[in-house]
This record gives sequence, structure tokens and C-alpha cells, in this order.
Amino acid sequence: MTSLHAICLTILSSCVFSACGNKLISATSINQVQTNEVKTKKLSIVAKLKENSHLPIKERIALYHKLKEKHLALYDFKNETELTLYGYSFLWENNLIDAIAIFKLIISEFPDSANAYDSMGEAYLQAKDSIKALQNYEKSLLMNPDNFYAEDVIQKIKFPNIKPLTAQEKFSKVYTKKDYIADLDQLGQKLLAVHPQALKFITKDRFWKNIESKKSLITEKTTYAEFTWHCNAIIASIGCSHTASSTMQNDYHEFSILPLENSFPLQVRLVNKQLFVVNPMNNSDKVKVKDEILSINGIETQKLISLIYDHTASQANIQSAKTQRFNSFFAALIPYALGLPKTFEIVVKENNGSIKLQKAKKMATELYDPSINSCSNDLCLEILEENTAVLTISSFNYYEWNNYAVFKSFLDSSMHTINNKKIKNLIIDVRYNRGGSQHPSIYLLQHLMDKPFTYYSKVESEGKTDKTYGEEIFHPVDHRFKGKVYFLIDGNGHSTTGHFMSLVKVHNLGTILGEELGSNQFCTAGQTLFRLSNTKFVVSSANNTHVSTAITLPDERGILPDFFVTQSIDDYLNKVDAVKNYTLKLIRK
Repeated sequence: MTSLHAICLTILSSCVFSACGNKLISATSINQVQTNEVKTKKLSIVAKLKENSHLPIKERIALYHKLKEKHLALYDFKNETELTLYGYSFLWENNLIDAIAIFKLIISEFPDSANAYDSMGEAYLQAKDSIKALQNYEKSLLMNPDNFYAEDVIQKIKFPNIKPLTAQEKFSKVYTKKDYIADLDQLGQKLLAVHPQALKFITKDRFWKNIESKKSLITEKTTYAEFTWHCNAIIASIGCSHTASSTMQNDYHEFSILPLENSFPLQVRLVNKQLFVVNPMNNSDKVKVKDEILSINGIETQKLISLIYDHTASQANIQSAKTQRFNSFFAALIPYALGLPKTFEIVVKENNGSIKLQKAKKMATELYDPSINSCSNDLCLEILEENTAVLTISSFNYYEWNNYAVFKSFLDSSMHTINNKKIKNLIIDVRYNRGGSQHPSIYLLQHLMDKPFTYYSKVESEGKTDKTYGEEIFHPVDHRFKGKVYFLIDGNGHSTTGHFMSLVKVHNLGTILGEELGSNQFCTAGQTLFRLSNTKFVVSSANNTHVSTAITLPDERGILPDFFVTQSIDDYLNKVDAVKNYTLKLIRK
């Protein structure tokens, strides 16, 4: 099952906790998010309807039918995803009349779509018409038995007094050993069935042996929290950054259900395989900033990190991506790796003996490196001395059916400024860019390439019939940048960022600095959500394959920099951007 929840996660993959339109969307079963976002030849019928937003909704729908009758070849009438998002734009504004009208149109146009009925069900639910909501959700579930969201809403409508488990209750709940084992088998079967490249980085024999090893760890006392940790190891084993456990509200389910008292009570950072304290929190009387932790609860740091990495998903199992993941979610990852202890004792390099830590009073996270602070937004242009400009692009989450115009306007304006000021050196900073749409990536490349290029060498997804945007030939823009370019990368770079940097690499568009990128030219993407039958553990799996034309690069490594520049602990603590500073020194030389 894929869903509009999955679209949220895809669009906002650069955010750790995210929801579309500040609201979770409850429609399900929309497939091929990246594949269907735009057709390459036909015009968008939704864009045409938006141009006529001054018309009443009935007249806009009449226009839709008129255009379909007279201009079928001109407009794209097969893009259910785009129409559904159009309907949700009204639902988000609580414009229920227009939303229901659009969802009725979708049902008539796509009568075999379970998602169409699911969307209508949500509209009626928001309109407080539980009878019609129930009818539509039941129709959706009948058409798609894997639509677990519809199943939950139906139960809630029929049995309103039954309360779902809280995060705390879910965390400590114990299911039967039989239920756990059955769910582990189901997890393995679903991953192999849904994920198109599940066995690219692991053999089938090793994959199932891994599942059997996790089964052997299950006891009659295993909690749901412990079970999810086992599931994460299985998910991580296939080497895909687009596949993870999911609550449909954030990208780290185990973090969201972990009670505060179980979290690790120090803010730490892994730098060059050393674990440092960067904020003692409420343990400042026992440890200090920059203390190096040698062990936690008797487990050596290196062994503990290795165990955590085995449970941390990354594309092709790239280590830099796992390190960045650890530095974001250490407060949960450390406890899970230690078996969810109630207390923590550490040994630091500077002291003799162990130190027993006080329990956390707040959850410690570090989602963004404070040393990279020149741009407070995803898109920034900074003009420096020495004929140098810095273009920060922290996200490619700019989709043609949503907000691509924002990116295009920013890049056009920035390049106009750069050219007018006759800038000779351009630094393009894509650190922390977790991906998004191919449209901004391609448009940026058109400003850097000196010859025509093709973006994708392969796009595979279920039901794909037309070319995906990126499979045709693109030409450089007339006002492309002709000076020297420097690219800053890190392990946070995922998905589309891998495609972008792979083409930068093979076309030698400039000098690359930083650490190994967290992705490369090979990408399994999209989102299909499925839920395990007994524990109700939700997994978000990739469902399609996108490969750039940089096929000479190895699939098992991230894009490598020309100059490896790593952040020291002193740089981090003093908020010194070591990578950018190194680049500026290189430019001066």
C-alpha cells in the first residue's frame, strides 16, 4: 500500500518530523509518487483548472469534461495523483464542497482506484458525515485489503469507545512469541515483494538467515519496543535509505515511542569514530563538554556504534550516512542498542572508573550541525569577497505540481546576480540535502553543464507507460555559469542529491569537498506503506528504481569528494565550518 502519507514523507524528506500542510493526510494507495508527478509531453489539466479558479467548482468540472472531449491529446487526464492533491488542497482549507466535488470527479474518472474512495471517505469524515465516510472507507478496503488506514478508521467509526494504545503502552506491550515470529516472516516476505531492489546489496540466503537470527532472540517477554529494534536490523540489511519503520508522522518510529526516562541523558556527537560529550545536559556535575566516552554500560563505544550501524538504514550501507543518522538520533539509538536499560554508566577517557548518569529531563537531539549556519533557509545566495558566491541548496523538495516555481525563481534570480557581478568562483553547498524532485536538480545542472545531457538512464516502476521527466535530452541554459565551481557534500545527502552529484562527478563540473555523500547514482525511491498483521508495525518501503546516467560509478559507494575534509570536535564546538573554510583557502591558492 502506498499513500498520501507517503507523499508527505517523500516531499518533506529533508525534515525529520513532518506532515503535509501541517496536517496528516489519511488517503491511501497512491502509487509511483516520483514517477507520476509529471508527464513529459502533455499539459497539466490541474494547472488549467487552477487558472480558472474564479469559476465555481461545477463550471471547472464542466471545463474538465469539455477539454477531455475536445483536447484529449493535449492535456494529461491520467494523472490521478495530481487530481487527488488538487482535491486535498480544498480539504486542507476546509472547503468541503469543492473537495467532495473533485473526489467525485476522481471516482468517476478512476473507478478502480481504492484511493479515490479513501479520499472521499476522509472528506465525509471531515464533514462529520460518518455514514457516507464509512461507506467509502469500506469500499476502499474491499478494493485494497492492505489499506490499513481505512481499516483503522472503520474500526474507529464503528467502535468509538475503543481507544488506541498510547506511545507508552505500545512501547512496553508484550505480544506472543508466535505473533512476533509470524510478523518477522511477513516483514521479510513483504520487503521482497514490494522493494524492487531488495537483494541488490544482500543475498537472499543471508537476508533470510538474518531474519532467522532475529527470531532466535524472541522470548515470551519480548516487548514491542525490542521487537521493532529487531525489525530495524532486517530493514537496514537491504541497504536502502528510502525504506524504514514509520509512524507516518516522522521518519524514526522508535524515537517517537521511547519514554523520556529511557533516553540517553547526554548530548553526544560521533566525530572520526570518537564519541564526545557536546552538552552534559543535567549531568554537568559529572561530565564536561569534550569528554570522550570510551564505553557505555560496559560496552566499548566502537562495538556499540557497530551494533547501532547494523540497525541503521542507509543507501548501499554507506557509513557516512549512518554516522549522520546516529548524530541525529543518538538519544534513542544508544538505549535500543543496549537493550533499553533503566540507568546508564559511562567511562570517559579523562577519568578513572565509571560515572552513573542522572536520568534525562528532556530528549537530546542534534538534527542540524550548528557550524553550518550561514543560511537559515533551504535556499540562500551569499556573495563573498574574492569574486566568490555561495549557493546553498539544502533541499530539492520542489515539485512541479506544488512549489517548483519557488526554486526556479530563486535560481534564476541568483544566477542573474552572479552573472551581473561577474563572479568567478561558485560554491554550491548541498550538505543536509536529503533529496526531493528531479526538476530542481535538472534545472541546476542546466546552469552548470556545457553540453546536452540526459538525467536518467533507467526509471522502473509498476504501471509506468510514459517517459518520466529526466529521460529526455536537456540543454544548457544560455546564461549558464562558466566560472569555477566547488561542491560541498556530506553523509546527509540522499536520493536526488545522489543523482545530482553523480552527474557532477562524471561530467567533472567542479571540485567536490567534504565527506562521502550518503547516496549515489542508484536510487530506489517512492513509498509503499505496509503493516504487520499482529504487532501493527508500519514499514515504508521503496517501490521504484531511478538511476542517473552516471552508470560508470560504483553502486556500493557514495559519491566521493576530491578533497576529504572532516569536522573536528573543536570545529563543531566552536561552530567553525571546516569544509567551507577549506574551500575558501583552496580558492585563494
